[in-house]
Amino acid sequence: MLHTLLTCVCVFPLPIRNQVVEMFDHAYQNYMDHAYPADELMPLTCRGRVRGLEPSRGDIDDALGKAKVLTERVLSDVRLDNDIVVSVFETNIRVLGGLLGGHSMAVMLKEGGQHMQWYQDELLHMAKDLGLRLLPAFNTSSGLPYPRVNLKHGVRGPETRTGTETDTCTACAGTIILEFAALSRFTGDPVFEAHARRAMDFLWEKRQRNSNLVGTTINIHSGEWVRRDSGVGAGIDSYYEYLLKAYILLGDDLFLQRFNIHYASIMKYISQPPLLLDVHIHKPLLPARTWMDSLLAFFPGLQVLKGDIRPAIETHEMLYQVTKKHNFLPEAFTTDFRVHWAQHPLRPEFAESTYFLYKATGDPYYLEAGRTILDNLNRFARVPCGFAAMKDVRTGSHEDRMDSFFLAEMFKYLFLLFADSEDLPFDVEDYVFTTEAHLLPLSLSTAPHASSIPSNRTSEEELDDSNFDWTCPNTRLLFPDPAFPRNLREPIRSAVDKSCPRPAPYREPGMGRPPLRAQDFMANNPEHLELLRRMGVSLIHLKDGRVQLVQHATQAVSAVAAEDGVRFMQEMMELSSQQQKEQLPPRAIQIVSHPFFGRVVLTAGPAQFGTDLSKSSTGVRGFVTVAEPYSGCTEITNAEYVQGHIALLQRGQCMFAEKARHVQKAGAIGGIVIDDNEGSSSDTAPLFQMAGDGRNTDDVTLPLLFLFHKEGNILLEALKEYREVEVLLSDKARDRGVTLCPHTYVVVSNCLTEATTPTSFEPVGQSQISTMELDELAPEEVTPAQEEDSPVDEDTSPAEEVRPPEEEAGPTEAEADSAQPKEERDSEKREEPEGDTDSSSQSVDELLADWREDLEAFQQMEKDEL
Repeated sequence: MLHTLLTCVCVFPLPIRNQVVEMFDHAYQNYMDHAYPADELMPLTCRGRVRGLEPSRGDIDDALGKAKVLTERVLSDVRLDNDIVVSVFETNIRVLGGLLGGHSMAVMLKEGGQHMQWYQDELLHMAKDLGLRLLPAFNTSSGLPYPRVNLKHGVRGPETRTGTETDTCTACAGTIILEFAALSRFTGDPVFEAHARRAMDFLWEKRQRNSNLVGTTINIHSGEWVRRDSGVGAGIDSYYEYLLKAYILLGDDLFLQRFNIHYASIMKYISQPPLLLDVHIHKPLLPARTWMDSLLAFFPGLQVLKGDIRPAIETHEMLYQVTKKHNFLPEAFTTDFRVHWAQHPLRPEFAESTYFLYKATGDPYYLEAGRTILDNLNRFARVPCGFAAMKDVRTGSHEDRMDSFFLAEMFKYLFLLFADSEDLPFDVEDYVFTTEAHLLPLSLSTAPHASSIPSNRTSEEELDDSNFDWTCPNTRLLFPDPAFPRNLREPIRSAVDKSCPRPAPYREPGMGRPPLRAQDFMANNPEHLELLRRMGVSLIHLKDGRVQLVQHATQAVSAVAAEDGVRFMQEMMELSSQQQKEQLPPRAIQIVSHPFFGRVVLTAGPAQFGTDLSKSSTGVRGFVTVAEPYSGCTEITNAEYVQGHIALLQRGQCMFAEKARHVQKAGAIGGIVIDDNEGSSSDTAPLFQMAGDGRNTDDVTLPLLFLFHKEGNILLEALKEYREVEVLLSDKARDRGVTLCPHTYVVVSNCLTEATTPTSFEPVGQSQISTMELDELAPEEVTPAQEEDSPVDEDTSPAEEVRPPEEEAGPTEAEADSAQPKEERDSEKREEPEGDTDSSSQSVDELLADWREDLEAFQQMEKDEL
């Protein structure tokens, strides 16, 4: 019922409320449009992540089922009787919690008398079905669940493909009680709560008795700790959360007693304000690591529930400063606030703590933090098909991933942050948030439950509550001086600034954090070239029309700028690696009008967007016309001529997708981009493929093809001589019963019957790295001293061609010697032509004669290779 929460009317300034709602709708609707009923949306490729169809991500995929849990549609679309192995932990908090939260919201709305009057506990029935499918995982001597269970076959036996595991994480076994207890109390069946309590009891018994801390991983059979490091982040986090929230939801003092004992040890050994550092459970004064993970960002919110506001403010402030430094919380960061693991999968824990601190203090400072979260999501994570996880917070690169917790939690906490309680259709204080932000009603504490559930009070010593408060403090009395929270934050802000200096509002280009992202780079932008120079990156023009990026750290203006250059080169490598995975065959542009009648076929490079000509039986046929402006980078001014025609465009100045959008808006039925690099030809250059612009290109519905300069001149000269030239854009030559050869040729009766595609391709994307792939070197392992050569496709997405002025002004090379075999043309230096003898002044008949010679030379070369 997240959508119900987000459509409520707020009195907070409308732009903020509307922004949160719009962002949620953008993410949710793109999931429904492109992914439903798959488990998750892949926002970069605009499709669903279906388990078994997409490449495996290992344990991450254990969170996936076979369908996404939604509200009304879940009743008709979701089936639980699937022969799949899932994570007990993830299925409990995501699917079971979602069903129970949906049930509680449906009941609340139905009781309000205006909505959901049709509801008859259908979600609860599904929840019980799922709970019964999870129960076999608890069939262990310890009561700790197996980490995985087969939804159809349970555990054990060859058909289950599970039951052989021996270890589980503390959070995995200790984050069951809220959902299972709620299921028991909603249905009246005590079996679920009993199993969850048994698991919690076992973890409590296995705590290290001297430190009162728990380890990260435990053997589910013997109860021995496999990993003895202890913290409040990954592997343990929600175990502590569920101890406190079980007390809040169920009213059982035992859970608060245990939480308080753990909490005292956390504050004694792990909390080093504002840091939260892992220690060893047997030697709690010995640090286990020198970095923190982002999952611990939930802990200030838990401290608010505990009533310990001061350390919550301090830790939150540290997290906020790290967020402002890196735009997002890195998946892990060091004690001096630098990146340890650079990923950020759009985790909501920091937003969660921000919400709880604002509700506790009323300090508008936390509204500012919420705005920062919103702005960074829109600036850095938003993509046309949703929001994409950050692969590297330093470079801004993305992962094709938008986890379900992002929808379930992030926007809910942000919306509630900017809402007043009276603006909601219910009182949030009557509910507890599960770890996945599903809402369970506190009224469950009074719901009937079986007396067979043991109290598990192990000793009178544990009942000593003299050191603990059993009521929540009144936060309005905690800080009578409004400046007090600010005084807590200032030293932390200073500590982060000194440890990891923040750039000034105005900075020298190429200093500090990379001022230029690879996906924004345009090689004909003088400012971009200057930024490259300052980072020690130079641009080299190759004879085949490409440009090559080379970084020399010693030529950077500073060591920091050199690091920026390394990051820029890494991002270029990543863009290349991502887009080289898909390679398309060449396409054909066939001149079908008089006097050619299909005899001239030009080899054309494909585009990774627009109409897929390989799926068209007829291709696209139309007359060509030159677009104005020729670059196609602004609105077409001769739209009356372009409409219904195939537009001719010149390469350069903007991205290919932008050109396509402009001519499409003008009414063109297709587009042909002609290389502006004089002398380029499919005879000597590998096939060129046009990439998108990093955004969703589904809006481009016309075909776009690329011609090198030589082939483009053929078309332009034909248009100049005959004024009306009709062409056919297709995946291969038509009407003459031939297949496209990999070079330009004139169709003759004995042409090659089946031409092979070129063995050398231009990379499919913005860059090509000839010496290494990005995955071969982790970002943190790169030093400024490393130098990489990076040949970059011109005009593929942002990278555009740049030629020195003297090259542009110089004479063009003649095509008169094109009848020579390729070996001779490559080995001998051509003399400058006398007079105007370039291809632009040749007649079409002369060009046809040259092409026949070219074809014969090409055929001879193929024979020599064989």
